[in-house]
Amino acid sequence: MKNIAVIGSGTMGNGIAHTFAQNNFSVSLIDISEDALNKAISTITKNLDRQIAKEKITKEDKTNTLANITCFTNLADGVKNADLVVEAASENIDIKLKIFKDLDQLTSPNCMLASNTSSISITKIASVTQKPDKVIGMHFMNPVPIMKLVEVINGYATSSETSEKIMKLTVQLSKEPVLVNDYPGFVANRILMPMINEAIYSLYEGVAGVAEIDTVMKLGMAHPMGPLQLADFIGLDVCLSILEVLYKGFGNPKYAPCPLLVNMVTAQKLGVKTGEGFYNYQNNTKELIVAGNFKIN
Repeated sequence: MKNIAVIGSGTMGNGIAHTFAQNNFSVSLIDISEDALNKAISTITKNLDRQIAKEKITKEDKTNTLANITCFTNLADGVKNADLVVEAASENIDIKLKIFKDLDQLTSPNCMLASNTSSISITKIASVTQKPDKVIGMHFMNPVPIMKLVEVINGYATSSETSEKIMKLTVQLSKEPVLVNDYPGFVANRILMPMINEAIYSLYEGVAGVAEIDTVMKLGMAHPMGPLQLADFIGLDVCLSILEVLYKGFGNPKYAPCPLLVNMVTAQKLGVKTGEGFYNYQNNTKELIVAGNFKIN
């Protein structure tokens, strides 16, 4: 397995492309927007420069990594030689189903198809293809070049051969694969998102302020960042989407999104990517500044 196609050049897509390319795979990075692809290569370059500054890689490694990535705006061209396609498009089931239906027609019979989805059913995604045995989940963690975990998710029809190949491939990336089965939220988000939602409820109900809630979890539970800051980092729209999948999938009210989260997403206060969520990121400072709506007098 040598040729990898990555669909989507956003935060997760460019991180996945970076990781495969740095490990000497030939990567086709695919996006409908040429501007998005240019931005992705710029981001990868900056991240490689950070690795050089930390003496994790050499300048030659950077040059080789970038040379391993070719950009495409046409899906058919990008996937025609792929041994594996990793989809990292928006966390929207209609978009993903359309992509996998197209991939089924455009890839070779032996090409494996993976989704980086954080919550959407692999079985559902595989159902629109003629090779569900070759469809699997590869849920990378953000930031991809740094985080070790990859959740490898078996759909109902995923073959043991596909699972074994993806587990071995993940190890080649210097990652730690964990095999899980296809249920809403898998493991990571089934546990993480209710914690984030409960933190938002604690704020919503006036139990404590933003900084106070995060401080309790950082100092009391040894978390590297608090749940509200983490929600900002993930994107509040993504958190809401995952909670809605959990709520619909299990029918259990414990997964119902907090009304405050719903309102913030409606107001487009999505966290880091919009410059404001529970914290304000518009001043480009490392200091955490609680957003105006949540300051306690």
